[in-house]
Amino acid sequence: MSLYKIEAGTAQHIGDREEQQDRVALIVAPKSPGYVMAVLADGMGGRSGGSIAAEQVIRTAKQNFETFSPLTDTVEAILEMIARESHTLIKLSQIASKKEPHSTYVALVLTPEGSAVWAHVGDSRMYRFAGPNCAERTTDHSYVEQLINEGKLAREESKNHRLSNILVNVLGIDGSELFVTIGRYDNLRVGDSFLLCSDGLWNYFEDQELGAAIAMNAPRQASELLIKKARERAVGTAADNCSMAIIKLVTQPEEVKDYTAQKMRRAV
Repeated sequence: MSLYKIEAGTAQHIGDREEQQDRVALIVAPKSPGYVMAVLADGMGGRSGGSIAAEQVIRTAKQNFETFSPLTDTVEAILEMIARESHTLIKLSQIASKKEPHSTYVALVLTPEGSAVWAHVGDSRMYRFAGPNCAERTTDHSYVEQLINEGKLAREESKNHRLSNILVNVLGIDGSELFVTIGRYDNLRVGDSFLLCSDGLWNYFEDQELGAAIAMNAPRQASELLIKKARERAVGTAADNCSMAIIKLVTQPEEVKDYTAQKMRRAV
């Protein structure tokens, strides 16, 4: 029996854009009770092109997770399969739509054994918090992050870098091989939480701010607070779409025992 209960929710804001091109979903596995997935995609590719790509990611995730079984698949394999199938289908849609749709991808699966497994492509992020503290987060597949890794750019200089929106790895990309980053954490416990979000959210916050907001609030209240603060900080800019999924592990409610006396029949 699980020692924690899952609280989860999703939220979105269109920002200052004409169209919402992010997509986010929470999905359960019908054939595998206890497995829960959160998935988020940030579409790119001009008007409607980005939404085509992001919708394809969510559709592919649902189709694959509906048939998932731990008896035949690993979580890592299914997460990578979602990314690669989405990548292929997005490239095919470029022909049909006469657009150039692309999308980021980040997905997280919690297992009934108390493990968390995630995968990502692009710069949509997964954060893992222990209480209010950021224990780890995904590393963006961006040109700026590449410069940091090569020692050509200091991290404090990266946030407002003029090339901060250039990605080196994204679903639907041409000219280079797609790679999918996989991560795992075992021994989940009460107080652990996760945030999946697009750059329209994380760009306005320090890691510790996100952790504090999620630790102190239920997912719905945390998402409302974060969107409100992101909108305040985005004043004067053409703010991007903002999307997130929040998952918290909280204490199981105590079982209330019913000691109501029932009328006894007289023994014969």
